[in-house]
Amino acid sequence: MADQNPLGGTFTLPGTSTTVHRMGYGAMQLAGPHVFGPPRDREAAIAVLREAVASGVNHIDTSDFYGPHITNQIIKEALHPYPANLTIVTKVGGRRGDDGSWLPAQTPAELVQGVHDNLRNLGVDVLNVVNLRLWGNNGMTTSEGSVAERFTALAELQQKGLIQHLGLSHATAKQVEEAETIAPVVGVQNLYNLANRTDDPLIDRLAAKGIAYVPYFPLGGFTPLQSSELDQTAATLGATTMQVALAWLLHRSPNILLIPGTSSVAHLRENLKAATLQLSPEVLTTLDAIAATPTHA
Repeated sequence: MADQNPLGGTFTLPGTSTTVHRMGYGAMQLAGPHVFGPPRDREAAIAVLREAVASGVNHIDTSDFYGPHITNQIIKEALHPYPANLTIVTKVGGRRGDDGSWLPAQTPAELVQGVHDNLRNLGVDVLNVVNLRLWGNNGMTTSEGSVAERFTALAELQQKGLIQHLGLSHATAKQVEEAETIAPVVGVQNLYNLANRTDDPLIDRLAAKGIAYVPYFPLGGFTPLQSSELDQTAATLGATTMQVALAWLLHRSPNILLIPGTSSVAHLRENLKAATLQLSPEVLTTLDAIAATPTHA
């Protein structure tokens, strides 16, 4: 059964006193189309953030290259001064071209600049959590490569008191292991969902160590057949496909934290209800089988 806490229960980041509700909020959609430029309705974006916090969300995921800068500025306008129990997780390692393109910003100097951009636009002296967003192959897929120089640059800022905790995004298991030799890793944010389960072994390893795993794109990369099967399951439960996908993720492992994003208050409320959705053993068996569905019917 799914956890009956309205926000999926809580999780404490390893080696810290920071406890968050497992159902968080991803701020990516607060910027304009394609995460570039200002939103069509800034007041609506502010309303979503305030509704999330009012609903008990205390874990917000963002980045200063959303917009760029705009999403963090909206977060500041909506929520600053921040509630004492609010954890804001940001990421560095990318930038935006003038045409809205996504570009790597992976040198130590660029990472340091990214941290300072986040500090300024969020209006804080210390960042709660900073994820090193690795770029891989054109930023779209993970690829191996040493993270030592980059993660060390962030660890040095942590030692200076500008960052409380560090994590990784778009990382392989080997890169996580290397980062752990440099500084504690409190979380990993990767692509993972019902249909894309490459990270199953990594999730289990992190769970054993009490490290958070934050999946993004809960409905990304599904084939038409997989989507159809998920739609059918959702219909039998009287729920949306997103609610079912999120509920399954909460059930998958206790170290999974969710960051569904939306620019709509109504959609936010709908997403949060996923934490109370009950999944029977039969439904879980059906959902688990989606990953094994052939890509061609």
